[in-house]
Amino acid sequence: MSKLVTELHIIGENGNMFDTDMEYIIPLYQRAYAWEDKQLTQLIEDINDVAEDSNYYIGSLIVSKQFGRYEVVDGQQRLTSLYLLLNCLGIKTKPTLTFACREKSNYTLRNIEELLLENRSKIDMDRIEPGIQRGIRILSHELTKDHFDRESFMEKLAKIIVYRIEVPENTDLNRYYEIMNTRGEQLEQHDILKATLMSYLSDDSEKGLFAKIWDACSDMTGYVQMHFISKNNAVREAIFGSEWNSMPPNSWQKYKKAISGTTQETTGHKICDLIEKNFKVEDDEGYVDGDVRVRFESVIEFPYFLLHTLKVYVSLYGVTHEIATSKIVDELLDDKKLLDAFNRVVSCGITDTGRIADSKEDFARGFIICLLRTRYLFDKYIIKREYANDSADGEWSLKSLHVSGQQSKKKAYYGNSEFTRSGEWTRTEWTRANDWRTKTNIMMQSALRVSYTSPKVMHWITKLLIWLSEADCKNIKNDAITKFDKVAENIAIDAVRENFFQVCSNGVYAMGVNTPHIVFNYLDYLLWNDDRNGKKKKYSDFVFEFRNSVEHWYPQNPSEGTFEQWKDGVDQFGNLCIIQRNVNSKFSNMSPEAKKSTFKDMIVKGSIKLRIMSELTEKNGDKPASLYWKERAYKAHEEEMLGHLKKACNIE
Repeated sequence: MSKLVTELHIIGENGNMFDTDMEYIIPLYQRAYAWEDKQLTQLIEDINDVAEDSNYYIGSLIVSKQFGRYEVVDGQQRLTSLYLLLNCLGIKTKPTLTFACREKSNYTLRNIEELLLENRSKIDMDRIEPGIQRGIRILSHELTKDHFDRESFMEKLAKIIVYRIEVPENTDLNRYYEIMNTRGEQLEQHDILKATLMSYLSDDSEKGLFAKIWDACSDMTGYVQMHFISKNNAVREAIFGSEWNSMPPNSWQKYKKAISGTTQETTGHKICDLIEKNFKVEDDEGYVDGDVRVRFESVIEFPYFLLHTLKVYVSLYGVTHEIATSKIVDELLDDKKLLDAFNRVVSCGITDTGRIADSKEDFARGFIICLLRTRYLFDKYIIKREYANDSADGEWSLKSLHVSGQQSKKKAYYGNSEFTRSGEWTRTEWTRANDWRTKTNIMMQSALRVSYTSPKVMHWITKLLIWLSEADCKNIKNDAITKFDKVAENIAIDAVRENFFQVCSNGVYAMGVNTPHIVFNYLDYLLWNDDRNGKKKKYSDFVFEFRNSVEHWYPQNPSEGTFEQWKDGVDQFGNLCIIQRNVNSKFSNMSPEAKKSTFKDMIVKGSIKLRIMSELTEKNGDKPASLYWKERAYKAHEEEMLGHLKKACNIE
């Protein structure tokens, strides 16, 4: 790590981060302390979320060393909040945090203890700064709640790290602060990681090359090819071929040849252009059939993509921990532990050629190549949200970038990614087969996407990227790619087996609202696929959406006095459905027939299992629909649905 970057533990064996001989001063050009409930409660929650096995990055502090003290350029709100937090916890701090020319703020900081004890007779309340006083009050309230576990909190606080980053000498601080303030954000972990990996390279030209590839990959909008901009598309074509759609090379020397000698252009505009009356920014990525303009949105953000790529790198190069019993990467994809994850691989990783720590330069080169190649695969084979023209309604998409036109007039357009085999020769046969497989892949991946809504548990993306990358991407070069949907489906099958069939015992499938979402979504995929292969085509309109609430069709707590409670079978799988969270409060206590009539529009666009349950909710003879559902219909439905799952999961 650079000498300008220091790792600070909030608390540790030798005291806390304010136990220093260097003073932190908040300059006058910074705004006054302003954190309120939302930010302070989030700070407490972030600390409570810390795992016990590793350090946790919580932000960065940008400082400039001025006359023997640190002038805080960015991060003062968090720094002040941590100072207040330590005092609210009763941890003594040195008076090393001060505000320039803000007497009230400094007076309040020096009298925190009296404020906590409410010793108003000992302090001049007219000299108290309201913002800091409010922060103390909020933190004190959070730390005295009934469920607050001080011992656990202190253990987790000891794992918290802030990176103090010194700006180089002679930096124009006013300009730097203006830029940071305009961006409205702190230096992120991935910014620090970029600088760290670049520092492993000794040659400035190689650092520049690394930065260009990194910057292109870090923009998760659209396709990575479009982020390489140069005169006559020279760089783009050198990396991705004349059609802009070839796998990037696996050779550092080829990148040096492709990029280092070429000047990349920016996408900025001249002032004379900006002031023109008819000026508009051309921000579209390209077109699909019929000249429909499209834009694309990634399902994950860049820090998470870095973690996925690190796992791909570990798999490709067989990286293991030098301590055989230790894991080289965590299972959870935690963006707050990004630096920790890379530091562990670099410090403790070993390959067939030796320790990574002994060849950091090779690691930096190898990782940046892996990053670009993985991003290319991610763009081409992992679903995105696609938006047509100016529509706000996106749809799931699996497309590849192509090019039309000649030379400087080339433009990007998008067509379905290819999942065809060599024997499909005619254009009609090729198109029909590819469209069929593209749709299957979209449906399977979107089922996984809506099942795992947190980016921390999107392991399915890692597994698919590793399969695409292994053995120099052999699987995309032969007929194996036609089975890509099966690779994704096997991920779903493993999850359903492990988290449903292996949990439920003695033939009782009654997990209630704890039933994993993947069970419902994989079942819907099977029902959709069976329907597509059949004659009726009832579910051709079905799409996977974020239906994140597991509900009972026959309610747990019926509306008072209207129908009887079901005590012994209400949690059975046959009585469960998955719906959108925004309708669950109205949905929960109604009878099945009331739900069927009241939520008709939602049901017809909802889960396929829900549609089937609604169809089965009919009276039978003199038995009302609810009673018949509870006594017989739900069980037949459950057996049929479990039959689909057991067959697909090879469960006897």
